[in-house]
Amino acid sequence: MHQNKYIYTFIYDNTQRELCKLESRCIFDKEEKNKLLFSDKKVEPSSSAFIRKRLEISLFSEDYSSLIKEIKNKNIRIDGFKVEYLILDGDTTKYAERLEKLREIGYSIDGDPEYYNPTITYALCYYEGIWYFGMLIKNDIAWHKHKQKPCSYSNSISMHIAKALVNIAAKANKETKLLDACCGVGTIMLEACFAGNNIEGCDINEKICNHARENLSHFNYTANVYHSDIKDISRRYEAAIIDLPYNLFTSATDSDISHIIESAAEITDRLIIVSTSDIKGLIHKTGFKISDYCSVSKRGKVNFARKIWVCEKNN
Repeated sequence: MHQNKYIYTFIYDNTQRELCKLESRCIFDKEEKNKLLFSDKKVEPSSSAFIRKRLEISLFSEDYSSLIKEIKNKNIRIDGFKVEYLILDGDTTKYAERLEKLREIGYSIDGDPEYYNPTITYALCYYEGIWYFGMLIKNDIAWHKHKQKPCSYSNSISMHIAKALVNIAAKANKETKLLDACCGVGTIMLEACFAGNNIEGCDINEKICNHARENLSHFNYTANVYHSDIKDISRRYEAAIIDLPYNLFTSATDSDISHIIESAAEITDRLIIVSTSDIKGLIHKTGFKISDYCSVSKRGKVNFARKIWVCEKNN
């Protein structure tokens, strides 16, 4: 059997490239390359803003006609199926030939096809001399509903960044206990809850905590939001996400930021910190080391970038 069970395809723009690669390193222990990655790890595409599709490799062959024989030998019987052609990097197969191959696969499956609302989607693709066939799962972008949350702030991080922070923190393990240490209106918490992650939040501002609870409740998510200074949180977490306060309405000083980082460092061994300035010095003071890093610029704003620091406790 092929050593990798899945093929993942990705979508991102230039401002998100570094973030996607960082997320990829944390989820798959390797970077996507040319918006493509082979892995034996099973990850739901909709848990990421960047994973577009996942092909579960069922059959593969260097010879296309051998692949068709293998598909026929599987005796697939199902109604409501659809077959798509997944174009991967380096595939030069012409459109007419792709259609012909899809027809051939369709005739090799016993059942009625359904193009518009399929119950199952199969895909064919070609990469580096090998043909692959299997079930295709797409990112259904249902998480876009969070744009309609009742409470929002203009300076909140984007859903793309929020989803990536959850994946970077949890490393694709839904059981990982996460804390959103400055949760604000719950942008990160919403994405964690949507993907089935184990998360709690806290914020020093009571009004903002209420807004976070309202947002979570609006989408029927259940997660604890504590109105608390981070220093007063005593339970331990496997990772904490800190989107440091930085906007016009916040007068956070270096000492405030140090306080937040140092307090979080007391209750976890792994920190994912978002900042708009260089905080290497503050991180090192806590006895943590920076194990990974990326910068995310804002589209249309050349001088504004968020820095994302992945920090682990020094042994």
